[in-house]
Amino acid sequence: MAGLEISPSKVGYVIVKARELAAKVAAWDDGATSEHDADSILESFSDDATHAELKEFIHDLNEDEQVSLVALAWVGRGSFGPEELDEALATARTERTDRTEDYLIGMPLLPDYLEEALDRLGYSVEDAEDDALGD
Repeated sequence: MAGLEISPSKVGYVIVKARELAAKVAAWDDGATSEHDADSILESFSDDATHAELKEFIHDLNEDEQVSLVALAWVGRGSFGPEELDEALATARTERTDRTEDYLIGMPLLPDYLEEALDRLGYSVEDAEDDALGD
């Protein structure tokens, strides 16, 4: 895609790691959580190696890659259509903060959004994830 400035394999890496995180958080959610349980989940989550790895990976992306990742999440979420990618990129660049990794990791459906965006833009989600895993 013309305006996208991140490789599908990097997006695939974020998808894979975000899925791992979602699985770990879901394992804690047995439906019987109290307010105290929710606090302990967040503590465990913030100390989690996968969380730290994903946060560092996104933080270390250059600005163009971070902007592209945010725009992809928005396209996958439906905030922008695939034909509006350039507008999504411009908006992501304008609204960019130094905490892009926290913003993205805070999206509960991040891996789903990124997969949906890749698919809508004509990329192979399976290839992106396989490349990220080194397969």
